Amino acid sequence: MLAKRVTVNLFGQISDTLYSGYITGENNENIKAFVISSKTLSQSSVGGQVIATLNLEDSTEQRVVVAPDREIYYEPQILNTLSCVNNLKIKDINCLYEKSCGALIFYRNKQGVRVLLVKNHNGRYWSFPKGHMELNETEKETAVREIKEETNLDVKIIDGFREVSDYCPFGNIKKRVVFFLAQAFTDDVVDQPEEIDSHIWVDIQQARKNCTYENDLRVIDKAELLINQSK
Repeated sequence: MLAKRVTVNLFGQISDTLYSGYITGENNENIKAFVISSKTLSQSSVGGQVIATLNLEDSTEQRVVVAPDREIYYEPQILNTLSCVNNLKIKDINCLYEKSCGALIFYRNKQGVRVLLVKNHNGRYWSFPKGHMELNETEKETAVREIKEETNLDVKIIDGFREVSDYCPFGNIKKRVVFFLAQAFTDDVVDQPEEIDSHIWVDIQQARKNCTYENDLRVIDKAELLINQSK
């Protein structure tokens, strides 16, 4: 049901931002729903989009999470909002919106500037270290944490660079990746086996050859300008 437009009949308010209700399905069955909204909902029903589906530990019944138009919530926000619901034991959650943060990492040595590319378990292409945001993190904090976890590098985020890539990797999932520019002071990378299959340090021209996605190439082009200015 992800991304489906629905009308939720409300029957209770759980917190300032969370409501309970139900959707009438195609077979006239009532599907239990939660509505998350930053606005006070005073009407008896609200229209919106299914932004998450929940499978519960103690039930075969699936529940959905709905948000009104133009309100976007990511998994950490959704789980945090639902944490006030008594006896709600979530086995797994599928979300419409996903957000990751990472960085194009460069390192200067006597041979010039080198860029770090990684290949993760789920991909067959070279890209930059990144990962999902956690609750109460800023985008930069996520990028720094994920870089440390995946590569063991401590990096400095360079001011004035933030590139956003929006795409749909599969189905209805809407993914946003925010890339920063970061400088490393060593090229001693330690791959996290659970996340990274391999890594390479390459010059910028080779990075363009290794990266195949237009979004990554745009990041490289804009990063090169700032790297050259910071010599």
